[in-house]
Amino acid sequence: MSSIALVTLVVRDYDEALAFYTDALGFDLVEDTDRGDGSRWVVVRPPGDPAGTALLLARAKGPSQESRVGTQTGGRVGFFLHTDDFTRDHTRMTTAGVHFLEEPRHEPYGTVAVFEDLYGNTWDLLQPAS
Repeated sequence: MSSIALVTLVVRDYDEALAFYTDALGFDLVEDTDRGDGSRWVVVRPPGDPAGTALLLARAKGPSQESRVGTQTGGRVGFFLHTDDFTRDHTRMTTAGVHFLEEPRHEPYGTVAVFEDLYGNTWDLLQPAS
C-alpha cells in the first residue's frame, strides 16, 4: 500500500502560517522541529485524521521561492479540505476570519465553497455527497 504522507506548502513565515492553519482552519500541529540552520520542520494536519495527508509548511528561501508563495497552483484550486459537517466548519472558519470567495453551493458531488488561505492559495471546503 502507498499513500501521500506530506504535501509541501511554501509559506512566507512559519509562525504566521502556523497560526492560520491551527487557529483559523483548526488543524492540529503534528511537529515543529528546529533544524538548526534557521529552518524548521513544521507539519500540520486536519483534525481527526491521524493517518491522513499532512502539510509541510516550508518557509520560502530566496526570490524564486518567495515569488511562488500563494501561487503554487497557478490560480487554480489546489487543495481540498473535506468535512463531515459543512455548516459547522464554514461557520467556524468564517468567524475566524477565513476569506471565502463565494457562497456555499450544492453540486452533485457535495456542498462546497472556495476559500483563500492567508497567502491567497485557493482551497475547496467540501462535504462530499453521501
